[in-house]
Amino acid sequence: MTGDTVRPVEARRDEPAAAPATMPPPSPEVPVAPGALAILRTGGFLVLYLNSAAVFLGVMAQAIARGWLAFELTGSNAALGGILLAFGVALLLATPWGGVAADRLPKRLVLQLSVFLLAVSSAGVGLAVVLDVIAYWMLLAASVLQAVGFALFGPARMAFLGELVPRASMPQAVSLLLVNAEVNRVVGPALAGVVIGAATWGIQAIFLLSAVLALVGLLLTAALPAGRPGEPSGRSPLGELADGVRYVRRHRELSALVWCGIGVTMLGMPYLAFMPTIAGDLFGLGSVGYGVLSATSAVGGVTAGLLLGRRGPWVRRRRVLVGSGVVFGLAVCSLAIAPTAAVALAALLAVGGAMLGFQTSNQSQLLELADAEYQGRVQGLVMLSFGAFGIAALPLGLLADLVGLRWTLSAMGLGVIAVVTAYAVAGRRRAATRSAAPGSR
Repeated sequence: MTGDTVRPVEARRDEPAAAPATMPPPSPEVPVAPGALAILRTGGFLVLYLNSAAVFLGVMAQAIARGWLAFELTGSNAALGGILLAFGVALLLATPWGGVAADRLPKRLVLQLSVFLLAVSSAGVGLAVVLDVIAYWMLLAASVLQAVGFALFGPARMAFLGELVPRASMPQAVSLLLVNAEVNRVVGPALAGVVIGAATWGIQAIFLLSAVLALVGLLLTAALPAGRPGEPSGRSPLGELADGVRYVRRHRELSALVWCGIGVTMLGMPYLAFMPTIAGDLFGLGSVGYGVLSATSAVGGVTAGLLLGRRGPWVRRRRVLVGSGVVFGLAVCSLAIAPTAAVALAALLAVGGAMLGFQTSNQSQLLELADAEYQGRVQGLVMLSFGAFGIAALPLGLLADLVGLRWTLSAMGLGVIAVVTAYAVAGRRRAATRSAAPGSR
């Protein structure tokens, strides 16, 4: 396969893709035995999984602590928005370059650099608190540094899968990495809450613990293979970035998957930012209720991830992406009109499960369709949605203040359905065009 030939996913959804003819196979082509956890027996993937677990646990715990500390320093809700905005803008600007780095450099080196930056951002804030010199600007700087670390970490981690696991087992690997993040999205904040509430430790312990976990992740990367660097192209980093964008634009299925992923993430994922308001204003629940609602969404995601991990190549079908995307939008709409907390819990189970199903199918198809030399840049474009999610939360919050949270959630859910429907309709048109082409059967 070359950069100019990408077969549509529907045409090969039940068979592993061939490796580029000019490169060695990116991974063994013998699939891992069925089972959601069987992929962990692949040594390289197990190391990457443990690395991700350590890094994400620290990052999720630190995110809660950083917001708490920002409010303690300023007493301003706007300061909390500033932290999220700094992270979102930096992630949006840096992520495409993270994709370029993942394609040009050995992926292990990129992972090591990213985790080192995450460790420095955590340790710096922790030491500043210990020395009693902490200031709000330091939290902004740490947010930017963490965003740069994530911009390197995300594309390299996902692109590395192509070298560590068989293509046929890619959905299992993707789903387990996403489950990993969902678990830590609950455990991390819970850990932060316990430590913040413990008078003997103090908030600095969260930042220092996050730094230690990042260092553990850094040590784990030593057990990974170096990863193949990209072939020298003679282009500048900007030229490499532009080439990646052109590559995605040339291949309609890749482009459609990328834009669908960005649209669904931007419109649907901000429900997470509204969880405190959903718990407090809509249902009169306190901090415990907020924790239960957040955990319920994560439980839905974990359950869906484990189930999808057992399905193998089936996950790569377009109908899984479309179906889970529509269910995600409907579930967000259901959350908007939920009359009681019990109904909201059921809706959040569906929200978490459908969102993870959508992400698993989207990422699996992207990893299968993209040529190995473009994996990092494709993943970098996909990760733009997470930077944009942080930015989209602000105008959606203003909209919620203007028209009400329930109306805003309803609009978000309908927007998700519209994006997925547009993707499905465009996919049918592409399939019809291929069928009508001369020589097609």
